[in-house]
Amino acid sequence: MWTIVVAGGSGRRFGSEKQYEQLAGRRVIDRACDAARQASDGVVVVLPSADAVAAWRSSGPVTEAAVAGGATRSESVRAGLAAVPATATIVCVHDAARPLATAELFARVIEAVRGGAAGAIPALAVTDTIKVVDGAGTVTATPDRSTLVAVQTPQAFVAWALRDAHAGGADGTDDASLVEGAGGRVVVVAGEAWNRKITEPEDLEWARSWLERMTEGEHEVAS
Repeated sequence: MWTIVVAGGSGRRFGSEKQYEQLAGRRVIDRACDAARQASDGVVVVLPSADAVAAWRSSGPVTEAAVAGGATRSESVRAGLAAVPATATIVCVHDAARPLATAELFARVIEAVRGGAAGAIPALAVTDTIKVVDGAGTVTATPDRSTLVAVQTPQAFVAWALRDAHAGGADGTDDASLVEGAGGRVVVVAGEAWNRKITEPEDLEWARSWLERMTEGEHEVAS
């Protein structure tokens, strides 16, 4: 069981490389890797550049592989896949921008794959009404929100299904879309409300506040 932690983005929307921002005394990327290490036999970290890889390897005793990413998220995942041993039977893909995912969430998607699915993804129900709009901003459809979910990572896959889905070099906003496109059955498991993706600076502030509240709660229980 291996996990690819994708941290190859440049952070254009955030304004900096968000994976290196501080979150309650540790970097975002380090927190994202923690749960992956707990759930996996091995981890591959995908970083923005060869310089970042060199810095990662020289920062201390690191057991996992580190590789440079590509121009797109899918290219970065493929770079990570190339470093995953051929003996791996299940591969998870996790975004470093989701540093609050738990080891329990990894366990849920992994168990669903062991149960026979080609892939498993965590998701939350959509509570807002969703509109489909065209290039002119005109609404063209209103999907039934009871059939919609908001998808998170980590996503788990049978290793050969993920490799086959990426073999053609296609791009997707997540890996499940590529496995689906290749004919694989992907199932949904319950996501975590706090597993919020850090996209804008206010998302990082929310994560800091959430961790602070959790820490205060732990102290109250201990006392």
